[in-house]
Amino acid sequence: MEYQLVKVSNSEQMNAFIQFPKKLYKEDKNYIMPLDKDIAMVFNKKENPAYKTGEAIQWLLYKGNEIVGRNAAFFNKLPRTGAVTGGIGFFECINNQDAANIMFDESKKWLKEQGCTYMDGPINFGERDSFWGLMVEGFESPSYRENYNLRYYKDLFENFGFKHEIGQTTSLIHEGIFNFERFSKLAGRVFANPTYTFDYIRKNNLEKYAKDFIEIYNQAWSFHENFEPMTMEKIMVLMKMMKPLFIEEMNIFAYANGVPIGFYITVLDVNQVFKHVNGKLNWIGKLKFLYYKSKVKRLRGIVFGVIPQYQNLGLEVALIMKFREAIQRQKQFTENELAWIGDFNPKMLSMFESMGAQPIKKHITYRFQF
Repeated sequence: MEYQLVKVSNSEQMNAFIQFPKKLYKEDKNYIMPLDKDIAMVFNKKENPAYKTGEAIQWLLYKGNEIVGRNAAFFNKLPRTGAVTGGIGFFECINNQDAANIMFDESKKWLKEQGCTYMDGPINFGERDSFWGLMVEGFESPSYRENYNLRYYKDLFENFGFKHEIGQTTSLIHEGIFNFERFSKLAGRVFANPTYTFDYIRKNNLEKYAKDFIEIYNQAWSFHENFEPMTMEKIMVLMKMMKPLFIEEMNIFAYANGVPIGFYITVLDVNQVFKHVNGKLNWIGKLKFLYYKSKVKRLRGIVFGVIPQYQNLGLEVALIMKFREAIQRQKQFTENELAWIGDFNPKMLSMFESMGAQPIKKHITYRFQF
């Protein structure tokens, strides 16, 4: 029986695209269904700012009348440089290389037509904080908006010819393993310096912290390949989406003479809640969310950075210590994930290791060069 690849072009097909993983992962006890609305938002031109500089396409793969795979491809034309970046994501497939190759080949063809010279995957059509990289280690505890996949996907990607581009480590730290005394001394020097002050997000003034975030992010991340400055439009979309997941005092900003220079942004690991809602945040799902939210024990650090001129002065440690102080006041939370530390950032990896953080997950961003 031959495979047939169908472009997603209506609401029925879109729903099938979203729901397909439920069937594929039905025997996987670790799988937690992403929220339907989170996947739908990625492909909504009114909600996803990525459509202002790019385009996306989605496919369903059939064998007879049965869906056996799905994939999306997307590109962005970077306003600052004019470079065209290509990627694929939201890939799901049965354990069959021929089936995977059909979707990879069609993605490659489409991206080449858009002027791309490579495709990265699996990645997000949007920011790197979500749905980025192929999970290759740590399948036991998938976090909210983190890519989770079946173990054989690594072979499907590598057999097609994808090559390792970026390794992304997630580490776990809790009070029992935190090297407190050493870091307390380092942070103490920062706290004693009147140049530096610290603040945390107030949900009733998100725009102020969005502006501070942009000022820090656009300096701290400018060295990345294909960097494009963060904008108010992009960050406000993310902040409004994450607002229910913020614990205000767990999101720390650092300032030097009132100028924003660093931040540590965390969210509730609400997958501990969403495993009970099966992707549906309807009224029943919202009631479950309210019930289980108070039982969440883990936070997830999603962005951590200091602008270049203030790096290696102890600000990174001071932000961690301010976060620890907040954790001790809250009592509810016992663990913190330190997510998405790229292998291009050995200093940060070394710092987390010296803190006592233990690597628990690894994702790989692959690249296929045309």
